[in-house]
Amino acid sequence: MKKKPLVTAIDVGTTKVCTIVAEANDDNSIRVIGVSIVPSKGMHKGLVVSIDDAKESIRQSVRKAEIATGRKIESAYIGVTGRHVSSANNHGAIAITRGDKLVRSDDLKRVLQCAQSVKVPGDRKLLHIIPRSYTVDGQVSVKNPVGMHGSRLDVETHVVTAAISSIQNLMKCVRSVDIDIEDLVLEPIASSEAILTEEEKQAGIIIADIGGGTTDICVFREGSIWHTAVLPVAGYQLTRDIAVGLGIPFDVAEEMKKRYGSVLPVYESKTNSQESISTDGHGVSYQDLCDIVRARMEEIIRLTLLELPNAEYKALVPAGLVLTGGSANLPGVAAMGQEMLRLPVRVGTPSKMPGITDALCNPAYATGVGLLLWGARHRAEGAKPSAGWTEQIRRLVLRFRGLVPVKR
Repeated sequence: MKKKPLVTAIDVGTTKVCTIVAEANDDNSIRVIGVSIVPSKGMHKGLVVSIDDAKESIRQSVRKAEIATGRKIESAYIGVTGRHVSSANNHGAIAITRGDKLVRSDDLKRVLQCAQSVKVPGDRKLLHIIPRSYTVDGQVSVKNPVGMHGSRLDVETHVVTAAISSIQNLMKCVRSVDIDIEDLVLEPIASSEAILTEEEKQAGIIIADIGGGTTDICVFREGSIWHTAVLPVAGYQLTRDIAVGLGIPFDVAEEMKKRYGSVLPVYESKTNSQESISTDGHGVSYQDLCDIVRARMEEIIRLTLLELPNAEYKALVPAGLVLTGGSANLPGVAAMGQEMLRLPVRVGTPSKMPGITDALCNPAYATGVGLLLWGARHRAEGAKPSAGWTEQIRRLVLRFRGLVPVKR
């Protein structure tokens, strides 16, 4: 019996490496057949700081996934994050000169190439050119202009770039374990695939993925990406504040955060505020622990709002804020966010998919699940494009710039 093709996602995070393997069915649906989660080493705030340690963590995660599935993993979709990532919105326009004035798919490629002409410094790599909307002869908000008639085609795009050195280090780690890279995907974009609904994207919403090393932000309006950003503040800094503030070792602070941490006011919690909690022989005040946790989480939400280009966030994102990532598991975080913003706030958990997915029903795995859904969706479209344009065009442009080697 012929084996079904695999779709694999590898989320190389600051605290964990998550590998998810799924089989692609003939109807373009997927079924998860293996999940591997191992502690991450050699990463800090989304960046590789030790090639050898990062390679070993990725190797362990991949090998465990291969053992679980009984299949060889040959390629994967990889998440990218870090403060080195930047984004901007850009515009492109072309003339439709054919006699029939009919917009064809080749015209979409041309106008995207035109929008991509934004100057990218030599030390940066183009990650995504995401079409937000098209305009045909002044008719705005066109989602798919193919087949329409017009003499001018405009496109609004969201362009994401990253530092070449950081990307090369990550790619080196992945390829060292004999894994080809299908595509590099910005992590907040991947998380949105697993967390957000189309209605939320249309209304206007923020997603904040608070991971171990970074908080990844993505803003949607009118069904399209409007803004992306990465904050170098997340769960690691929260644990560090606990360790420093309470005078305990980092590992003990991490355990206390997971076991007792809460952003709820103490009078709303089930634990007495005067009670002393202990882990590995270290005792601290429950009140002090929760005060530190709440202060840091409030700061992360405020920093998220400061990243928005428009200060009038209530008008920009009326659907509110979705919190995901490991730190979104803290009790009371949604209520605290709603109290701060006076907007809807919820905790985003990946939707259950067919297969072995019990371990993935947790905000901590939003990026991994999103990478898998990204890969499955683009495979179903019959290509491996980067956000709507073909991989062949993307590689041709990048080779011209000398950013990626020619694949022989």
